[in-house]
Amino acid sequence: MSDSLRDQLLKAGFKPAPKAEAKPQQRPGKPQPPHKHGKPQTQGKPAAPREKGDIDLAKAYAIRGQQERDAKAREQREAEQRAKEKRERRNKLATLLNGAGQNAADADIPRHFPHHNKIRRIYVTGEQLPRLNGGELAVAQLAGRYLLVTREVALAAQAIDPESLVLLCDPHAPAEDDVPADLVW
Repeated sequence: MSDSLRDQLLKAGFKPAPKAEAKPQQRPGKPQPPHKHGKPQTQGKPAAPREKGDIDLAKAYAIRGQQERDAKAREQREAEQRAKEKRERRNKLATLLNGAGQNAADADIPRHFPHHNKIRRIYVTGEQLPRLNGGELAVAQLAGRYLLVTREVALAAQAIDPESLVLLCDPHAPAEDDVPADLVW
């Protein structure tokens, strides 16, 4: 029982493994890179021939990274362009509505209207209310404020920015419900 495992394997018919080739000598001044996972590195041997459509992993990552950078740059340019157009529209709208508002300081009648799923109000005078309900006047929004403007100015504002026109009554449109538009509540 004093036989070593090696001796027992040799008796069982296993042959010893062939000796590995001698390692190539290191060039002076240049250290040899370490072996990864215990596998000897092949030096001087060409890599296995690749198929025509085969791309190595590093090249695929580089291509993917470049595509992602291009997409991000394109999205940023588009966002900057949209912001620039929005600023231009806001400036044109401000120029159009500057001084065109007919909001009266002594207005005491609230006119309610829906805007962005909420009920909003603008205060009008007794003579402005029938004109607003009749379609002669309209409500436009500029920088969070509601301005009472003429129909022509409101349509011009809508041409610049469709979201700026908040309320424009059509006197010939059928009523959506039984509540009259000039009801004060």
